[in-house]
Amino acid sequence: MTSIQPTPSTGTTRILRGLFTVMALAYLAACFTPLHIHFDSIRYYNIKDCLEYGCPPDSFAATDYLPYGYTALLIGLSKLGILNGFFIVFVNCIYLFLGIWFVRKLFSEQLSPFLFYSLVLFNWTVIKFSTHPLSEMQYIFFSCSSLYCFHLYTKQKGYKWLILAFLLGFLTLLTRTVGISLIPALVLGVVYQHRAEISRIIRKNKLVIVAIIVVLAILAFFAKQLKIMDYTSLLKTSMGKGAGSFFAENLKNHLQELGEVFVNMPASKLMGYLPGAAGPALFVMLGVAILIWLFWVLFSKRSGIPFYIKMYLVFYAFIIINWPYYDPRFWVPVLPLIIALLLHTPFNSKPWLKSLSRVYLGFYLMLGIIAAIYSLKTGLNKEEFAKKQANGVYRNEYETHFFGKPLSDTAVHLDQNVVDILNKYDK
Repeated sequence: MTSIQPTPSTGTTRILRGLFTVMALAYLAACFTPLHIHFDSIRYYNIKDCLEYGCPPDSFAATDYLPYGYTALLIGLSKLGILNGFFIVFVNCIYLFLGIWFVRKLFSEQLSPFLFYSLVLFNWTVIKFSTHPLSEMQYIFFSCSSLYCFHLYTKQKGYKWLILAFLLGFLTLLTRTVGISLIPALVLGVVYQHRAEISRIIRKNKLVIVAIIVVLAILAFFAKQLKIMDYTSLLKTSMGKGAGSFFAENLKNHLQELGEVFVNMPASKLMGYLPGAAGPALFVMLGVAILIWLFWVLFSKRSGIPFYIKMYLVFYAFIIINWPYYDPRFWVPVLPLIIALLLHTPFNSKPWLKSLSRVYLGFYLMLGIIAAIYSLKTGLNKEEFAKKQANGVYRNEYETHFFGKPLSDTAVHLDQNVVDILNKYDK
């Protein structure tokens, strides 16, 4: 594959390297902020305590459908005595930095490294969720390392890399159920890689084919244990209003998410400045444009994107677009790959496109700097953090943890479970 991306000038590379370094330090500085509680974080901590210390079999934690991969990390940190806010963010940073390094290696001849790293690290969703006890960064690490091992298999023809790719793919699935999109992509990647000699491969490497079939059979057999059936049950419940309404609402939500991710700001920050439904409509239209752009690059012959990456992104997008909830963080697990993909656009092919891309890059990086400053400024001020973390949903719990009591005169509710989690793990 040959590069179609223009190489930045020495001065631009120096600037991007400096921005990357500053942002990497900002990510590490976030280790010193309080534990960032999110609704799903509470679930992970409850599942972790249930597995580690026991809980009633009919409790919500015992029956929760979240997969156990991220919980295993929490248990491991707990056993080491370092399960706290600092190490949660630190481990997330390790996962993230290694994950984007694997993507960079995947496209080693096609990406300007510091442009790619900066676009990932300056995205507001990555800045936000790298500080949370959530599975996004772990997913990025396992999925991207799996794809890189498969890349080595295609280059070196070593079955050790193929086996490792599937093993890491399985760990990706254990981290988040949407990781099921990676397994068939790898299987199809094997078939495509040897499409001209598939019959000979089957005859001479029966054990490898059998192993793949066994893995798929195990996934199907243990669908309940892997929480896959829980997710399909949720989809059936959400389709109660009819298939048309289900798909239309989901498509609108997920297109808006894409718009927010690539504008590099949450829609809520802009809604107050736009009339009525203009805000959501604007982000949905941007999401449509981005989705068209994404698929144009994905299936362009000039881009040279490997087949298995194409299939993975298609399967992942199909699952997410059918998922009946709204949250921009759904795109975080594949954001490094999407950014690498979109950087295959020949931005220098037309003068207007070159100028537009530079304006967008400056706007994008500026918003990333603002997001990082806001995150650190809020995180290093406990009163402000309690008011703004998770949109203030856990303000009373944070203030009780920080100051011994809620500071709001209107406080009427206190979730003791959240207070206990903060007291135990925010050290």
